[in-house]
Amino acid sequence: MSECPNLAPDALHRVKDARLFPTERPTHPPRILLLYGSLREHSYSRFLSEEAARLLTHLGADTKSFDPQGLPLPDDAEVTHPKVAELRELVMWSEGMVWVSPERHGAMTGVMKSMIDWIPLAPIGGIRPTQGKTLALAQVCGGSQSFNAVNQMRILGRWMRMLTIPNQSSVPKAWDEFDKHGRMKPGPYYNRIVDVMEELMKYTLLTRAQSEYLTDRYSERVESLETLSKRVNAPKAI
Repeated sequence: MSECPNLAPDALHRVKDARLFPTERPTHPPRILLLYGSLREHSYSRFLSEEAARLLTHLGADTKSFDPQGLPLPDDAEVTHPKVAELRELVMWSEGMVWVSPERHGAMTGVMKSMIDWIPLAPIGGIRPTQGKTLALAQVCGGSQSFNAVNQMRILGRWMRMLTIPNQSSVPKAWDEFDKHGRMKPGPYYNRIVDVMEELMKYTLLTRAQSEYLTDRYSERVESLETLSKRVNAPKAI
């Protein structure tokens, strides 16, 4: 008798080394989407995301950034709205993401949350837009260093089934860490954002070939088998 009688044996198999360590791997540059959570003309979160994009490009990534200007509030427009469609198309294109938010009232900004809320959890054409993609997090602070925004975004990344990397960046007194051209000054906070982007590249290259397998879930396979069984065994019309 099985020691796990509640298991559906057809839905659970031993972990396959060949799926975890595929011999054929993508060779194109990792596709990274960057989102920043501010509409201000002099936006430190945008400056930090641009610095991150430069670093990722230097490391060999293909990067694209989404400008949140003009994005409607969630549920205040149809998904066919041009900015919503643009965001969703970029999410589908990406293999990894960088989220950068200012901290406002101890939390991420509404702009940041609106972008995330427009990214659907349900499949589009049978594909979950964020599942298995890598994610790096960063925030800028107007005063002393805090990690409230990155901690909130980490929860969201996990909820959206993303592979959120361990490292993260928080830049305190952001006004003192960037020059008048919006470039980040050398120093320990710059070095930390380099660390984060380097780690993101490593995790993306390491997991993108098997991300679908890494995020495949027994509970969903069981549900699929049950759905199939009900359909096959349903009474036939005579």
